[in-house]
Amino acid sequence: MKFGIFYELQLPRPWQEGDELRLYQNALTQLEIADRLGYDYAWVVEHHFLEEYSHSPAPECFLAAASQRTKTIRLGHGIFQLTTNHPARVAERVAVLDLLSNGRCEFGMGESASITELTPFGRDMETKREVFEEAVRAIFPMFTRVSTEHHGKYFDIPLRNVVPKPAQKPHPPLWMACSQLPTIERAGENGFGALGFQFVSADAAHAWVHAYYNAITKRLKKLADYEINPNMALVSFFMCAKTDEEARARADGATFFQFALRYYGASQNRQRPDPGTVNMWDEYNKWKRENPEAQEAALRGGLIGSPETIRKKLRRFRSSHIDQVILLNQAGKNTHEHICESLELFAKEVMPEFQNDPEHDAWKQGVMSGVIQLEEIDTEAFKDRYGKLAINVAPAAKVAAAE
Repeated sequence: MKFGIFYELQLPRPWQEGDELRLYQNALTQLEIADRLGYDYAWVVEHHFLEEYSHSPAPECFLAAASQRTKTIRLGHGIFQLTTNHPARVAERVAVLDLLSNGRCEFGMGESASITELTPFGRDMETKREVFEEAVRAIFPMFTRVSTEHHGKYFDIPLRNVVPKPAQKPHPPLWMACSQLPTIERAGENGFGALGFQFVSADAAHAWVHAYYNAITKRLKKLADYEINPNMALVSFFMCAKTDEEARARADGATFFQFALRYYGASQNRQRPDPGTVNMWDEYNKWKRENPEAQEAALRGGLIGSPETIRKKLRRFRSSHIDQVILLNQAGKNTHEHICESLELFAKEVMPEFQNDPEHDAWKQGVMSGVIQLEEIDTEAFKDRYGKLAINVAPAAKVAAAE
């Protein structure tokens, strides 16, 4: 099992002078620590205009800085929005990061899931999948060919040589964002690694692993000429401390993260309110006061707890054959000190049990070769992206009023 860390670069209100500077510098320090401790991946999102939820519009800049402060950790776009970027600029930036990092770039792709992000770039929810798939077809020849051109519905690119070329040949490993669980199966069909930004149970993980690997082995439909990347990763809320109680006390950001997802998810097309009209941190604290039991239940989910508690949970995920668990502990107002201590404790007392897993390697080889035939599991019962212990928020009317 591989382990990654995940950054939305959240910054709840109230904002003070220097907060964004500290946010970025602390995150780079955390990546440096994770690299030293042997974590496998660092994933950074691309989002635009999402106040409090994500202050990460330029992951290529952040990852480039991280490439100079780390040695072995893989640096992942989790994800590059193909809908809000020109294909040639995507290919250029991915190649530059790969060169700067000595071949450690991971190329995750996605569409964006909110008209708040799409509309300023001239995109919409109805056509974003078409734009994504056309961008994929345009990008991949740029990594390997001396000259390419593309003439499509959304992009018209004359004959050019896109330089530089990436260090990894023919290109960095490919991933696709799966913001909705059924997209995991689609990622498999396209031959991409699945970046599952959900918070599911081990039972659900088992079902989706089967759906993903059955899709990539039996129903493969590549969008262009690229190397497939058979890997499935799932994000989990994370905070490791000496006791379960201490971990939950330090993991308030996990509940803020869930709250923000649910709050915005209640509005049509995930439209965000006008700038400055909603204080998400205040809304969250109001919800906590009114729902203390739900807050406590949410903190019992994910990988939040003592090393022993987390080991027990990870053993169930290992039995589901997840390839990578991505740990989310930079969330809400989780402190830099607690994040660093969590990374240290987890690496020392939890990771060694799971890092070398020849049984999983043999299982995966058997599945990909066709020796092992996986059951076709009905995933209908496992489509809740938030998990059984997740909070419930219904602020649709408030969001509509703010718009």
